[in-house]
Amino acid sequence: MMQICDSYNQKNSLFNAMNRFIGAVNNMDQTVMVPSLLRDVPLDQEEEKEVNTFQDGDMYGSYVLLKSIRNDIEWGVLQADERRKDKHGVTPSLEMSRIEPNDEDLEKLFHFHLTGLHTVLSKLTRKANTLTNRYKKEIGIGGCGN
Repeated sequence: MMQICDSYNQKNSLFNAMNRFIGAVNNMDQTVMVPSLLRDVPLDQEEEKEVNTFQDGDMYGSYVLLKSIRNDIEWGVLQADERRKDKHGVTPSLEMSRIEPNDEDLEKLFHFHLTGLHTVLSKLTRKANTLTNRYKKEIGIGGCGN
């Protein structure tokens, strides 16, 4: 009984959610050989409605967004902020280092963000898988299952 509970908890861990997302984006990246083919291809099919609620645009924009988020996870937010600063010459608008919550709030704040991050990663993983399958359909590759 303990092993079943442990495996269920591990399956839903943030670490595993990040690994699933990174794996889905890596699969997308390996599948999409010509990203420019994604330009002007809308994300408006029925199975994508839930996944597409947070961003309008074409599949190319989603492709770039997913790869950017993967890089932020793999290399860290601070390094990503430095890259953006070097590229655009501006400091990122959100400086989390300035936020100093009370010690009593830390556990609540951690759980709030952990839950939110897990939810977002799950949606992003579905979005990457959907984009991969949609690309395969667009270029005529069979066997679109996950």
